[in-house]
Amino acid sequence: MNEQWIHTYQMEIEDFRKTINAFQAGDLSKKDYKGISGGMGSYAQRDPEGHMLRLRMPGGRLTTERLEFLADTVAEYQVKRLKLTTCETVQLHDLAAEQVTSIMESAMNAGIYCRGGGGDNPRNVMSSPLSGVQQGEAFDVLPYAEAATEYLLSICRDIKMPRKLKIAFCNGVDDCVHSAFRDMGFLAQENGTFSLSIAGGLGNQHRMGVPVAENVVPAEILYYIRAMIDTFCAHGNYENRAKARTRYLQETLGKDGLKDAFLANVAQRKAQGGLDLSVTQREITKTGEGTIADPRVIPQKQSGLYAVTYQPIGGDLPVDKPARLYELLKQIPDAECRIGPDETLCIINLTAEEAQAVLAATADGAETEFERSVACIGAAVCQQGVRDSQSLLRAAVLAVREAGIPDGALPKVVISGCPSSCAAHQAGEIGFQGCVKPVDGKPQPAFKLFLGGSDALGKARFGEPVAVILEKEIPAMLVELGHAAAEQGWTRWSAEHAAERDAIIARYA
Repeated sequence: MNEQWIHTYQMEIEDFRKTINAFQAGDLSKKDYKGISGGMGSYAQRDPEGHMLRLRMPGGRLTTERLEFLADTVAEYQVKRLKLTTCETVQLHDLAAEQVTSIMESAMNAGIYCRGGGGDNPRNVMSSPLSGVQQGEAFDVLPYAEAATEYLLSICRDIKMPRKLKIAFCNGVDDCVHSAFRDMGFLAQENGTFSLSIAGGLGNQHRMGVPVAENVVPAEILYYIRAMIDTFCAHGNYENRAKARTRYLQETLGKDGLKDAFLANVAQRKAQGGLDLSVTQREITKTGEGTIADPRVIPQKQSGLYAVTYQPIGGDLPVDKPARLYELLKQIPDAECRIGPDETLCIINLTAEEAQAVLAATADGAETEFERSVACIGAAVCQQGVRDSQSLLRAAVLAVREAGIPDGALPKVVISGCPSSCAAHQAGEIGFQGCVKPVDGKPQPAFKLFLGGSDALGKARFGEPVAVILEKEIPAMLVELGHAAAEQGWTRWSAEHAAERDAIIARYA
């Protein structure tokens, strides 16, 4: 960012320091505070004495410089909780009010800007976490996510959108970033261009994106991004926040009308000019010798190099992990971390020997497909939350471990604490959405169960709600499903024995 932008940002931080102090003093309501704090990437937690700060990291890129900042921040401020998020960021939790703005200021030295991390702003721009190193990719999309971020930050003060805007770039191998149902989803193609879908989204009345363009020239992506903002601002709902997301434009304009309005805005922006990009693709010249095989090791497209995956259960990153990883990775040329949308860290550009060292440093994470389940931060922390998704996941993992359910008998499950769908539960083979269930006339903690979702590239579909299960019954239900599927594995058993699966679920409904 240029010096003028940074200077303005510094002044915004100073103003926010006054705002957060006023909130702590009781001079500002929760609602009014949230309307301001979100734009700075911070929210008060359910306990208003605790605050969250979201670190914007385009494409989930956690360089060694940023990793060092994270380690130093944990040590200096005694940060109690770190959360990897489904939007490829890191959230710092349980902060005191006076710590929030101080951390914002020091984050700038590591190239981290929290501006627009929440509120009615363009959110963290996502890209495939292994972009640039993944075998079979069309091309490296991370530079475009970073360029889009810089542009969006440069204009975020000048626009007033009805709600937030989420943008994702997929490298064409898998669609873990959910380009099929983002506000804007750029999908890399073998011919060196992007296909583009718009106005998708989760939450209430979730929608797949509308395909609007093929063969989008990468150098022209900013025209399309600005045109999406123009379309959203012109046709979005400023009166009803519940319907102020781009997916509702499919209703108000119709799919064809939305496509026409959007492409007209693209043409207008291109006529004005000035948004062409010049992006240099990164070249990794490092090579390695030897081989390594491990379920958490992924061979890169670069000869002799590997990536190691590490998923702390529920994305709850141990607070000592950044320091340990930094001390290791600072000695490894070209190594860096990427945060994936499934709350996984990918450590890339490792030789076989280096990968072995990283495996040892990350041996405390998920061990099975089920343990790689995704959960939002949950109602114990989040003001919007209905149910404690983290608590449910921990209880379920413990129950499945104690029952000796083999790996593969249960899929990765996806748990959102409320209808906001922060964990993308509709896209999971098994998804849970926090709710309540009346029992003897009294509301009890429960989750709505979704079945059959998928985020596979070219096969994205939303799961269907099939039952409402009491929270306390879910671990036992998963154990019973796991026992039933143990011999064949979840995918085959669920397809071939749907009636048995549904009967087990019905016993808990």
